[in-house]
Amino acid sequence: MSDTSLAEVLRSRGLRLTAQRQLILEAVHDLGHGTPEQVHNAVREVAAGVNITTIYRTLELLEELGLVTHTHLSHGSPTYHPAGADQHAHLVCRSCGEVDEIDPATLMPLAEQLAAQRGFRVDIGHVSFFGVCVKCGEQE
Repeated sequence: MSDTSLAEVLRSRGLRLTAQRQLILEAVHDLGHGTPEQVHNAVREVAAGVNITTIYRTLELLEELGLVTHTHLSHGSPTYHPAGADQHAHLVCRSCGEVDEIDPATLMPLAEQLAAQRGFRVDIGHVSFFGVCVKCGEQE
């Protein structure tokens, strides 16, 4: 997202564009998927004075603005990624921690079945499957 469009989104909510907000949004885009701690580490490389509390608050704000979204890929911190990026579900290896993405079309039959049977609409961008990746499975 450009500085101008981020500034417009913030201004529409009565907020201003700060260097910290811009750096945090850029870090999420650069990382693709990142926990607040990973975002913090990326931002600290450019601006050492940004604290972790600012990272958490800004990520929450950016999510409210529809600029980032999060999912839970483990029992720890949420993982943020840019909103508007292609929807995808996550495959998380319990052994090595690797995260892979799958096309949401893979889950559409299940999502349609849940909608028809239960009236439940699945948010595919928040779906994570935990298991063992092929590399770790070969080592067992």
